[in-house]
Amino acid sequence: METFPKKRIEIMVETPLMSRVIAILDDLGVSGYTVMPAIAGRGKDGLWHRDGQVGRVGSVVQILCIVDGTRENDVLEPLFRLVSRQIGIVTVTDVRVVRSDQF
Repeated sequence: METFPKKRIEIMVETPLMSRVIAILDDLGVSGYTVMPAIAGRGKDGLWHRDGQVGRVGSVVQILCIVDGTRENDVLEPLFRLVSRQIGIVTVTDVRVVRSDQF
């Protein structure tokens, strides 16, 4: 089966920032994304866990999308400007998809 190279962009941010990340993706015409809750983890400040959070601050979501490599920088630049001032991580991974027209 033929596959096609794309870029998977993953953005982890505190939940209150989620709508701003989604707005950037929508404004850029990213064809789709998925938002998932992050349950627990470890970062430079140590362990964290979603249990016991009273509000949305401190809870983390992961937003992932797949884009064509030609759009990578166009998507990363505004995401970096947003996340560089906040708690968050942006990663990029090379992936291969079977339906190139979806991205």
